[in-house]
Amino acid sequence: MQSTYTPTPWKLLKQTSRTSFGLSQYSILYRAFYGQKVDKDAAIGFLEQRIAKNESVILYAQQDAEIVGFTQVFSTFSSASLTKVCILNDLFVLESARNRGIATLLIEEVLALGKAEGCSRVSLSTAQDNPAQKLYEQLGFRESAFKFYNFAL
Repeated sequence: MQSTYTPTPWKLLKQTSRTSFGLSQYSILYRAFYGQKVDKDAAIGFLEQRIAKNESVILYAQQDAEIVGFTQVFSTFSSASLTKVCILNDLFVLESARNRGIATLLIEEVLALGKAEGCSRVSLSTAQDNPAQKLYEQLGFRESAFKFYNFAL
């Protein structure tokens, strides 16, 4: 019998260490997906700091008591457009829960959040070979005309 997921996105306004611990395992899987070092304590600390400082919003999809996916959204501002912008930095769905609409629900919730917050757009970046690009395009995301650079500090 195939289980039916009914993901419910939740905005975490307050996060306990226990909740951070639960989300940290997904943050670790997300970081591993992008070839980053696995450090459980750092993942927990990072999530707790973002929530405590009100620097991000974490939405997660849950089936029964299991978290099956999450996204983390940050806000910034654009001097060019003179508007607030949402940055969808993290999106991760457990491999066993993929292709069930969970990522779509999370992204749609991010878009609704962005509208509610008065953002002019939601921006995201992803690996060149990430198959989720197809989903992003289906949901209306378009490649930017800008080229982005990073300088490691």
